[in-house]
Amino acid sequence: MSGHSHWAGIKYKKAANDAKRGKVWSKLARMIIVAAKSGGGDPSANLSLRYAIDKAKAANMPKDTIEKAIKKGTGDVDGISFEEVLYEGYGPSGVAIMVEALTDNRNRTTPEVKRLLEKHGGSLGATGCVNWMFSKKGLITVNTANIDEEQLLEIALNAGADDMKTVGEVFEITCEPSAYEELKKALQEKEIPTEVAEISMVPQNTIPLNDEKTARKIISMMEAFDDHDDVQNAYANFDIPDEIMARIS
Repeated sequence: MSGHSHWAGIKYKKAANDAKRGKVWSKLARMIIVAAKSGGGDPSANLSLRYAIDKAKAANMPKDTIEKAIKKGTGDVDGISFEEVLYEGYGPSGVAIMVEALTDNRNRTTPEVKRLLEKHGGSLGATGCVNWMFSKKGLITVNTANIDEEQLLEIALNAGADDMKTVGEVFEITCEPSAYEELKKALQEKEIPTEVAEISMVPQNTIPLNDEKTARKIISMMEAFDDHDDVQNAYANFDIPDEIMARIS
């Protein structure tokens, strides 16, 4: 899963810059609207909304912007209606790709996602073609310089983690989505800083990419999805060696 963790880390660093331009806020507002629409505006009773609000706060979204998005979702104020769409396909070297989008116009978004895949040597597939290769998990990474491995492992397992492994310069902790909030809270209470903290689609197996040209294509494609306004998340099962990732990221 090292490729997955590396990309998640790159994405989070990039998000800090995107937030200054408002791109991340716009995507997070959509997430809040959809969560509030489907499960109500009370985050204590709506786990998806609480998760979306936590992500918005982490991106320094203003409180009034968060509250306005919730009201749009619950219908208290007028707003655009978004629908969730999942796209599946393949990238270079047969890498499996999953793209989660929130769109107000599927007829616009679908050809744009298809075009991005094809531009980077991939193709859009049928529903279900790669979904089975991924598992929904809580994913948290902690820099190895911040804590002793055995200490972190004990805290993580006691808080409901399934697994922890060292991937490059981070400890990668995974858990069932239902244990994510408890695990995140346990790390916060111990004042352990995290680099990535999200509910993610984690690949069950990975495809090693030892060719730098192909690796660049994959990262360029992932960045293109990340830059697309309608795309919330893009997942892939590539595994790029540390030395190649260091050169291209």
